[in-house]
Amino acid sequence: MDWIAEQIEALAGLTRQVREDPQYAAALGRIAARVVETLERGGKLLTLGNGGSATDAQHLAEELTGRYRGNRVPLPALCLAADGAALTCIGNDFGFEQVFARQVEAFCAPGDAVIAFSTSGDSENVVRALAAARAKGGRTLGLLGRTGGRALAFCDEAFVVPEESSARIQELHGLGLHIICEAVERRFGPVEKDC
Repeated sequence: MDWIAEQIEALAGLTRQVREDPQYAAALGRIAARVVETLERGGKLLTLGNGGSATDAQHLAEELTGRYRGNRVPLPALCLAADGAALTCIGNDFGFEQVFARQVEAFCAPGDAVIAFSTSGDSENVVRALAAARAKGGRTLGLLGRTGGRALAFCDEAFVVPEESSARIQELHGLGLHIICEAVERRFGPVEKDC
């Protein structure tokens, strides 16, 4: 069972590294503030990602339309990775690199925010979606990994986990999305004890 302890320690070490460097908390704070501002002004949040990052994107969207911890008004959030019919239609007709950009073009309005989850930051469909969001006047936010990849240049704000392991990056992205949820519920509803 030493390998399990090694996995736990790897996550603990990365968490300590992120905790001890104030740039990471500051980046998460800026992203959370942008999400809250977007929702305060009547904008919506579009989330996206591939694979495990798609589930992180879906997790954030459902916490906002449903609830995180406290009961509050539902908030407009949509995961662009959640509609299998749209993904396969766009992928078949326009190519997989367009599966998010086409949806951003359809749904993003000025003042909306697009959050991209990507462990590498180099997925072509993520980069194109962020570029499309900027072209539509949307705010672009990233929860990225490694060095941030090509997506970093298209993000107004980004939290970049300095790690090569996709598993460790996604574990810290989970923390990040819950911090966003906490900030939203502190603004839009009472924060209650976990159910």
